[in-house]
Amino acid sequence: MLLTVGTLFTAGAMFIGMTRVSDRLETALAAEARIARYSTLSTQISTFLVISTEAVQAGLDAGARGERLEPVVRNINTTFGQLRRDLEQAVAQVEALGLDAQSRYATQSLGLARMEALIGNAVSGLQAGPDNAETLRARINGFASGFDPLLNQAVNAEILFRNEILSGIERLRQSLGRLAIVIAVLSVLTALAFYFGLVRPQFGRLDRLRDAARQIGSENYAVALPETRQDEIGLLYSETNRMAQALSLREDNVRKDRAALNEIIDQRTAELRTANAALAKTDENRRRFFADISHELRTPLTVILMEAQIGQRQGAGADSAFATIEERAARLNRRIDDLLRVARSESGELALDPQPVDLAEILTDVAEEVAHECANAGMVLEMEPCPALPVVADANWMRQVVVGLVRNAVRHARDGKIVRLVPIDEPQWVGIAVVDHGPGVPPSDIAGLFGRFKRGRSPEGQGFGIGLALARWVVEAQGGTIRMQSPLPSGDAGGHGTKVSVRLPRKDP
Repeated sequence: MLLTVGTLFTAGAMFIGMTRVSDRLETALAAEARIARYSTLSTQISTFLVISTEAVQAGLDAGARGERLEPVVRNINTTFGQLRRDLEQAVAQVEALGLDAQSRYATQSLGLARMEALIGNAVSGLQAGPDNAETLRARINGFASGFDPLLNQAVNAEILFRNEILSGIERLRQSLGRLAIVIAVLSVLTALAFYFGLVRPQFGRLDRLRDAARQIGSENYAVALPETRQDEIGLLYSETNRMAQALSLREDNVRKDRAALNEIIDQRTAELRTANAALAKTDENRRRFFADISHELRTPLTVILMEAQIGQRQGAGADSAFATIEERAARLNRRIDDLLRVARSESGELALDPQPVDLAEILTDVAEEVAHECANAGMVLEMEPCPALPVVADANWMRQVVVGLVRNAVRHARDGKIVRLVPIDEPQWVGIAVVDHGPGVPPSDIAGLFGRFKRGRSPEGQGFGIGLALARWVVEAQGGTIRMQSPLPSGDAGGHGTKVSVRLPRKDP
């Protein structure tokens, strides 16, 4: 009877113990499955980074980048959905383990939400953001640096929870062992037979499973657990083997993808070096071309200037004609200088030559140079009386800046019929303002007009496309400012018109 009671008690105790072991094993199996899903997510994120980096380096626009990323993003969202369901199931599974375990999985859910927010922001930035390559690469790098710690934290939390479950199994094994020893006092033969025939083999299998888990945790995926039985532990053996194989395969894929990415980077770098060399050669040929043109034009111009000066000295009755020839030749010589200056500015070699100068003289030269163009355009050029405006500046470049502003007015404001040159005489600043009575410029477009290669909306716009950008550089490099005002007050131009003011620091002698 006692043996029967002991046997029944032992059977009941072992049944309860094995039930708890089974529950914990299922929980551990679920943790392993979640680790596998996180591994799948890691591989998908690596693929996302590779494809997005390739798209940015290839210079694709936002739409093309979205098409390239759409399949990967869809897979990532699917994996996130599976992980959310897994965590909801995990919260229900660990209810028996206490509030701490449930709180841990609630924290895991928050981490998963943060990862979803990061990938959502990264995808939105790549699909709808600017096409600037530096900005996109910075966005990709920021996403990678923010996502990787969250993913590692989630995986480490799952591994820690799994290890705690296995430790709980170990503690349960010890409790059952002690119970078996107590029962063995009452029924040695039954206890020994039960222990060595059933319990101990199960513990051995769990020990092998724990060793395999530790091996996987150390990134050694050469795991081969025997799949001879189809019980819970046998299923866990099978899942562990499949997980190890999947992790090994993904590790190989990541290694291959990294090698392919490095190869692409090396290839793009070589192509960039080749393109830079070609651009350098083109720039050298262009500068040589302008130098040759300058030489070829200046030689006959020098002869013309000398002959004109000789003719004036001879007093042959054509002094005014020779003076006109000399003045036109000098103006053409300045045109050649302007051409060379623009060429050098395109190559980044612009150099200013500031000297003491009177802006009033520059204003007079500008008026003489553009008077014919204004007349041909049916416009009246007005110049207000100009006092002495002493500054230290590059006279040629300042003349070119003001001439360019007048020509802009001729191109875009012909309907206004008037262009005015207004001197600016202030205590700290002197300068020149170009005022027209044309249709004006929308206030929202003013800032953009000073950008490089930016033109106004007029269909007649033409030229190099760098006028206002280059003008701003020239003025600001000499300590000055250039400002555009449009439309003008109603008293100045009927509520329309544009005023561009150039100011330089006053330099009184």
